[in-house]
Amino acid sequence: QVQLLESGGGLVQSGGSLILSCAASGRVFVVNAMGWYRRAPNQVRHLVAGWTSTGVIKYADSVNGRVTMSRDGAKNTVYLQMNNLKPEDTDVYYCDANIWTAGRGSADYWGQGTQVTVST
Repeated sequence: QVQLLESGGGLVQSGGSLILSCAASGRVFVVNAMGWYRRAPNQVRHLVAGWTSTGVIKYADSVNGRVTMSRDGAKNTVYLQMNNLKPEDTDVYYCDANIWTAGRGSADYWGQGTQVTVST
């Protein structure tokens, strides 16, 4: 069983910063990819930043230059440093990971989501 635990969301003023973290725990054998998505109520999830095992990190155009994703492989943890936050960044942010385990092979796992609210 794999679990993703997110933390770091909260309320911040426009122009402020937040750091989100996502840690994968459980029977993690191989992490193929991890990413951060955002979703407003009744909307589809949109990619914010994503890392793959090739080492490539991609960012959404809307956050490029303001967001940095990093990874601690030893801890199976990814971080999302968000700077110069804007009210339109307000959303629930979800962590996603594609992980290979002996029991399920490669599968996608999602965190519970963390609320980011940017006030004017």
